[in-house]
Amino acid sequence: MPRSGFSNSMMMTFPPFGGMVRKLIYANLAVYFGLLLLGWVAPGVAGDILRLGALTPAMVTRGALWQILTYSFLHVGIWSILFNMLSLWFVGAYMEAAYGTRWITELYFISVIGAALATIAVSYTGIFHLTPMATTFGPMGGIFGLLAAFAVRMGDQQFLLFPLPISIRAKYLVLIYILIAVASLMQGPSGFAYLAYLGGALFGYLYAKQAPRRGFAFAASERIYGTRNAYYRWKRKRAARKFEVYMRQHKRDTNPGAAGRYTDPNKDRDPNDRRWMH
Repeated sequence: MPRSGFSNSMMMTFPPFGGMVRKLIYANLAVYFGLLLLGWVAPGVAGDILRLGALTPAMVTRGALWQILTYSFLHVGIWSILFNMLSLWFVGAYMEAAYGTRWITELYFISVIGAALATIAVSYTGIFHLTPMATTFGPMGGIFGLLAAFAVRMGDQQFLLFPLPISIRAKYLVLIYILIAVASLMQGPSGFAYLAYLGGALFGYLYAKQAPRRGFAFAASERIYGTRNAYYRWKRKRAARKFEVYMRQHKRDTNPGAAGRYTDPNKDRDPNDRRWMH
């Protein structure tokens, strides 16, 4: 259950602006305005950065692996980045408040990368006349991942459909978005960008269903530390068995005391007994 205590009432207030969501928004804005300024100074360089950073499946399969991440920080048009950042803020902030920074970070970047991989895979099938030479960019793969996870974990939350005085549950609103993306994808090459939307939603859904409460990274680190501690316990037990054998060979008492420690072999020994000198 979300720890933030959200009710099922309509969400009409602004969510908190902080944590990983704020960092993502700042990073997107920095890249957008940086490229905007670069476009005035050196438009050719700005165009090359957009070309190399955007997701083009044919380029990725030829070695441009960085594109599976960099495409999500590229925007063209003020209205595009405004809508995307508002969506990231509203959905991401509520999820981060409910499940924590580590969880939302994993969810977002798994959705971004998963959206890229799904786009690459489907583009080579030729379905809907799609081609791996097409290009897409923007954070909607990650945002749709957040939306899908929101629908899974907080689907009964009510949203107000501004400017209409109508409320709708989050899971139904997300379903509408996904159906719009599917319909847009079926339009052919012009709907290529919606592959990333749907890929992000798929991976966001899978993450929300399968991820531990504190995320996969925390669970993996706990498993690593648990394995390490188990190894150290095994080493101590093996050393204790060797010590017992050694002590029995010298006819010494090896019974542990009340605290679980072995009896000091030098306790009450004859000062002239040289067997314990090393």
